[in-house]
Amino acid sequence: MAAPLAIRLHAADNVVVARMDILPGTEVEPGAKATQTIPAGHKMLTRAVKLGEPIRKYNQIIGFATSDLAVGTHVHTHNCAMGDFERDYAFCADARPTDYVANPATFQGYRRADGRAATRNYIGIVTTVNCSAATSRMIAAKLGPVLDAYPNIDGVVPLTHGGGCGMAASGLEMDVLRRTLAGYTRHPNMAAVVVLGLGCETNQISGLMHAEGLKEGPKLIPMAIQEEGGVAKTVGRAVSFLKELLPEANNVKREPIPASELILALQCGGSDGYSGISANPALGAAVDLLVRNGGSAVLSETPEIYGAEHLLTRRAVNRDVGEKIVERIKWWEDHCARTGGEMNNNPSPGNKAGGLTTILEKSLGAVAKGGTTNLVDVYKYAEPITAKGFVYMDTPGYDPVAATGQVAGGANVLCFTTGRGSVFGCKPTPSIKLATNSALWRRMTDDMDINCGTVVDGEESIQQAGQRIFDLILRVASGEQTKSEAMGIGDDEFEPWKIGATM
Repeated sequence: MAAPLAIRLHAADNVVVARMDILPGTEVEPGAKATQTIPAGHKMLTRAVKLGEPIRKYNQIIGFATSDLAVGTHVHTHNCAMGDFERDYAFCADARPTDYVANPATFQGYRRADGRAATRNYIGIVTTVNCSAATSRMIAAKLGPVLDAYPNIDGVVPLTHGGGCGMAASGLEMDVLRRTLAGYTRHPNMAAVVVLGLGCETNQISGLMHAEGLKEGPKLIPMAIQEEGGVAKTVGRAVSFLKELLPEANNVKREPIPASELILALQCGGSDGYSGISANPALGAAVDLLVRNGGSAVLSETPEIYGAEHLLTRRAVNRDVGEKIVERIKWWEDHCARTGGEMNNNPSPGNKAGGLTTILEKSLGAVAKGGTTNLVDVYKYAEPITAKGFVYMDTPGYDPVAATGQVAGGANVLCFTTGRGSVFGCKPTPSIKLATNSALWRRMTDDMDINCGTVVDGEESIQQAGQRIFDLILRVASGEQTKSEAMGIGDDEFEPWKIGATM
């Protein structure tokens, strides 16, 4: 039987989502004919609403009508807008005991000397300041050809950024930057790291090492360009150091490791009207499987859970965890008020073209990535993730900044859902791309790892797609290359959160 023209997500909704372009006069549901063209992924009204009445999707409010709207109307930014309404946080109301599996899954990973599990084996060059960025790339370029003799080393990652100076020497922004740099320096996917500075920057290497408890040693080499005598000498010395480390870094072997040692970062970008229907809930189903196997998954992007945070507080394992989410939302509201921004500067133009109308709608789809298990902890940006289960990390909504915080927290694999077509890579952590619709899958097959458009097409259930995702997570953690890895993408996506003013 052919799939229906539109998707109804809940009986209480007053909109449905078009599976394909729907022409005027087409009956979508009994008594509901389109009065105009409804583009694929966009919403059509199935019940008349008055000015100011809520538009409902997922059985949640996604906005309010800006005029009287008739059945069959195309609902989007021209007639649906944000508005204030009370959210019932109902702390812990939906928390339930986790149904752990009897025989947890395993993956083939690397066991580090300190006991942590790695999914990849990279050499890292962590820069303290933008002034050392070019030098770090020179070191990587010199060392790259040498790696042909060391097949167990995945590559050299120069982690460059635009900060490190022209900023306060102490305070929130410096703390966040140092926490991020230290998270990558300590990351289990790094076999060895050079911490590279210029020498006169605000973010001094000594300050970073002291604040984050980093210790110089055979696999952590601090270097300052000014102290080394310039760029050429720095490059030569760094390459010489690293060459000596390559045989040991290459001397690794994958072994069975419990899936409980995976920390899965959850991201979405280039979202569309199908994101919250197919790829996001399918990823949520995979998260439930990972949690039931004892692993961890981290949801982020606080501006993109705005308006849906009550769905997380209800799943909080205790009141304190739920209150942490609310506190982060209030921080962002205050941050926007102080900086002249607004929480509804989302969705992006691409999101809107794909059918997303307000941040409320986008957020409701975004939180679906987190599955249904208890929320067990909430972390600040780039804090080390230590809890097992589903957790949250406060980050901006901008994908590279958000993912950078998650990886700094220890994420050793990442899933990224997209409806418009993101090509995100995330060295040293593998990035798995999930397409929300089959048209995107066919158009960008070289970039997408899984097609979740099968859910929209009626070919499989959310749970079936989630099982496919979970299986791929285990294979990728075991060494199978993602599409972005095969193309070498991921060197330039390192982007620490810059919170304060650049001076």
